[in-house]
Amino acid sequence: MKPFYVLIISFVIVLLISKYSDVDQHQIFAGNSAMSIMLLFTAMGHFRFKKGMEMMIPPRIPFKRQLVMLTGVFEILAAIGLSFDQTRFATALLLILFFLAVLPANIYTSRNRISYEKGDNTGPGVSYLWFRLPFQFFLIAWVWYFSIHSYSTL
Repeated sequence: MKPFYVLIISFVIVLLISKYSDVDQHQIFAGNSAMSIMLLFTAMGHFRFKKGMEMMIPPRIPFKRQLVMLTGVFEILAAIGLSFDQTRFATALLLILFFLAVLPANIYTSRNRISYEKGDNTGPGVSYLWFRLPFQFFLIAWVWYFSIHSYSTL
């Protein structure tokens, strides 16, 4: 839920600031900036809640700690990639694939009641998916609209 708030609040703040600046297409700028801010926020979780993030990865997948660190670094690089016109389209495509790739981890997390912040099995369970799955598709739509669709309409 926190990433959703970070995304929306960042969008509104950047939109208001950019509306009164010399930024062209301030809505597109605000959408990409907000996604970058949210990605930096979620990347912090990969480094702060390592144990819980590792628990989110199904047992059959090896190198959990390295994968958690790698995905955290990917989120940081994606935040940077969305910031530049030259890299935005490719970054957006990779982000959409990333958001699809982490869906199984979110399903595994809910089925096993994992709390990534606590690093234990006291999470909300299946109710987690009632928010997380629509949010995952919302993120995909956000990236598509602000980074891919906007690129093709320029």
